[in-house]
Amino acid sequence: MKQMTRRERVTAAVNRQPVDRVPYAVWRHFPTVDHSPAGLAQATLRFHERYGSDFLKITPRGGYAVEAWGCVEADAVLEDGHRACASCAVRSAEDWRKIRALDPASAPGYAEELETIIRLGFDRRIGDAPVVPTLFSPLSLARKLSGDRLPGDLREHPTLVAGALEAITETLIAFARRALDEGVSGIFYSIQAASRSANSEEDYARFGEPYDRQFLEAIRSKSALTIIHCHGDRLMFDRLARLPGHAWNWDDRGTPPSLAEARAQVPGAVIGGLHQWRTLRDGTAEQAVDEARDAVAQTAGTGLIVGPGCVLPMNTPDATVAAVVQALGGPLKKIPGVAP
Repeated sequence: MKQMTRRERVTAAVNRQPVDRVPYAVWRHFPTVDHSPAGLAQATLRFHERYGSDFLKITPRGGYAVEAWGCVEADAVLEDGHRACASCAVRSAEDWRKIRALDPASAPGYAEELETIIRLGFDRRIGDAPVVPTLFSPLSLARKLSGDRLPGDLREHPTLVAGALEAITETLIAFARRALDEGVSGIFYSIQAASRSANSEEDYARFGEPYDRQFLEAIRSKSALTIIHCHGDRLMFDRLARLPGHAWNWDDRGTPPSLAEARAQVPGAVIGGLHQWRTLRDGTAEQAVDEARDAVAQTAGTGLIVGPGCVLPMNTPDATVAAVVQALGGPLKKIPGVAP
């Protein structure tokens, strides 16, 4: 088979077609520079150039999507590179009324993320890889906005919360359309609310899934690569598998379903196979390569993009990731200041 471009390879995986080699991707936070669009763009490009992923995920700081509504991030960086919320915007039920639709071109956080996309400028280092910025689902953002009070407010003040979810969804759609107009290929859509450890199935069915569908349907005609990131454990995967997307990513090494089981449920590609903590961070290169090979075996190498279940931890050894890339036949480039 002739050598494919990265875009062709990802498209083939989504369509369950043969590939010249199994595609892969890795991504991480860059907390030392992620308050600067220029800094985040350059760090992302250098990381991408090192490992040659088949798609490039833009991973902003976690609080970018809620700061315009009043959330304040803590200074401390956690092991996976994100910062927790030090002060939530919604502290009383009435505060949900303050969550109104934003213009992403001018709203803090969203405007920075758009500037990062523009600064990437589809730099030559991206090559032919599809680019996908990260967005969080409306109910996921409602949790970031309100913290532990969300479950109670869903019960006691459902109308107020629903009004905020509508405003958040409107904002996300506006952002995604602008990003797609700037030339990104699709969206990495993170759903942190379809885990039974985070919400009941009834709450997700009422306050999560309808807004997820509204967002995903709104971008469907423009997005060539919608990745549905299913965050957490005890996933409502049967619901997530029915959402309109092209590829599904979750911690398959830590929570059901397996790659093989999920591949039978979704119409597109599955993304996973690598345990980002137990194997990529704390294991050996040989163990990581074994996981990658097992992922290929589970899927017969079609409908698969090898990757972690979520962001790489901050202290993930370069040699372990590099071994996986080389085992899959991907390009690996020495970048001064990034890897030895």
